[in-house]
Amino acid sequence: MPHWDIKKDMPDCTGKVAIVTGGNTGIGLETCRYLALRNAKVYMASRTESRALAAIEKINTENPEIKSEGKPGIEWLPLDLVSIKSCQNAAKTFLEKEKRLDILINNAGIMAVPYELTAEGTEIQFQSNHFGHFAFTVPLLPTLIETSKEPNSSVRIVQLTSRGHQMAPSKISFKSLEDVNRDFGSTWTRYGQSKLANILFSKELSKRLENENIYCSAVHPGVVNTELVRGPMQTYPWAKPLAKLTSWFLITPYDGALTTLYTATSPDLKTNNWRGEYFVPYGKKDTPSAPAQDSQLAADLWALSEKFVEERSK
Repeated sequence: MPHWDIKKDMPDCTGKVAIVTGGNTGIGLETCRYLALRNAKVYMASRTESRALAAIEKINTENPEIKSEGKPGIEWLPLDLVSIKSCQNAAKTFLEKEKRLDILINNAGIMAVPYELTAEGTEIQFQSNHFGHFAFTVPLLPTLIETSKEPNSSVRIVQLTSRGHQMAPSKISFKSLEDVNRDFGSTWTRYGQSKLANILFSKELSKRLENENIYCSAVHPGVVNTELVRGPMQTYPWAKPLAKLTSWFLITPYDGALTTLYTATSPDLKTNNWRGEYFVPYGKKDTPSAPAQDSQLAADLWALSEKFVEERSK
């Protein structure tokens, strides 16, 4: 049973500004909903305007109090994770609108899709799940740091990962783009590699921000009934008849959002000085795989990410 409840325990977020990537569906939508209900100004960062606006309308219709006088509400922020320039432009657009950022939740992702290289030359799961978020997050760091210096502040950066990080290849390397572009013979291995990167990114961020009032976390939300199942259905079309049956055994997006919102808002992280930790349902600190604790791997990933982003920013 959860030891922390969204509706009972989530603190008021008045005056705070949050970004949720992939906020138009699933866990991200519930995350946006409850941040807005707790009075945060929320930016729903996603690629397709029509889907984002429909999601915001859905939240506002189901929760009309979000649109009441004085509530900051939810706004769409254009973000395409398979375009580095789009990621950087999204950060720039946000910074033109806001002077503070209290909560950054890198929630968007894809899972177990067929092998494909993006137009920018990298395996699509790795770019969607890691490189894109790296390119979006780094330009926001100065504002996150400035916000963290304000009185009573407690800034949070949350990476959505998965227990699937344990499926990353046993001989893992992040020294070159060729390393991450391998097929591995399995979409699940490629997915595991990208989810391992999420944890290592959080670890390295936490190390680089160790003197700031910023608490980084990596969250496995649980096995959730969301649109992520579209990836495996593309890879294994024969399994489509099983999708509905399988969904009966998955947790709801609301339950999936619990651990995200816990790490994004609970005072526990600051009280216990939990930095760069890995959390599982529901709001429990856990230990990830050995590679996810490898500081050299984390450093190699950061260096590769910087190089990738720099080369595609010209």
